[in-house]
Amino acid sequence: MLHRITYVSEAMGSLGTSLLSVAQVLGVSEVNNRRDHLTGAIAIDAGRIVQVIEGSRSDVDRLLGRLRTDPRHANLSILADRPVADRLFDAPMAHCHFATWSTALDLVALAEGRVPVDRAEDLLAQCARGDDTPEAARTGTDG
Repeated sequence: MLHRITYVSEAMGSLGTSLLSVAQVLGVSEVNNRRDHLTGAIAIDAGRIVQVIEGSRSDVDRLLGRLRTDPRHANLSILADRPVADRLFDAPMAHCHFATWSTALDLVALAEGRVPVDRAEDLLAQCARGDDTPEAARTGTDG
């Protein structure tokens, strides 16, 4: 059975400000997520992170355990944790740049519950697929 977890956290250190740090995280994530059969997407904006992760319960839980102890994350909060029939994402880890896309996702509002989690997941999935997004809005792995 597949599980999907959506979380928000605060980006610590250079992760929230450095494209090089983000690129390094994406590179490691691709390797690890391919190994663990995980898919998903991440967006980082204004020092906040939202990430959707899909995979088996044990693989998702193992990744969450690593994230909870990762010093690049603070105040990690699970917004949704549920079984799903199908994946929304094909890529091991897509990176969405909402600042360059016409449909922005307010990560502070999401963390405060003012944006439905389903809406955030849909926006990340659209970005990861390249639906109506400029090429600059999406980076990361394509599967």
